[in-house]
Amino acid sequence: MIIQNKKAYHDFVITDTLEAGIVLSGAEVKSVRAGSVSLADSFVRISNKAVWLHNAHISPYQKALNFDPRRNRLLLLHRNEIEHLKGKIRGANLTLVPTKMYTNKNLVKLEIGLARGKKQFEKREDLKRKAIERDIETSLRETKLRSRKP
Repeated sequence: MIIQNKKAYHDFVITDTLEAGIVLSGAEVKSVRAGSVSLADSFVRISNKAVWLHNAHISPYQKALNFDPRRNRLLLLHRNEIEHLKGKIRGANLTLVPTKMYTNKNLVKLEIGLARGKKQFEKREDLKRKAIERDIETSLRETKLRSRKP
């Protein structure tokens, strides 16, 4: 199961990505496997030599005891990876944003992106470009269908 953060790609320019493990309870793992996760408003912070995922919503599993769906969750990274991220963030206007959450065999992984915020005009240009690409694809599809008919 792959859960993507589409809002992150709309609001940020992702320059670099990194895979991290995440500390979850058993009921949270079952919810992740069921796909009931939202990364839309979540962000990642580095504090006291630890990396934390904030504001990610993992819906409570039906058959388990209730837990806080928006609690802060510890991310598992090596010390040198944490220091590398601290150095990158300190130097420029960059932030850490979760881009994907997925299962890898029996483990739940989170892909973190090193991101720079987009300006409003950049977002509009992206939307225009996507609309043009979509129009081109539909016109190509229509011409293929016309050429097949006798």
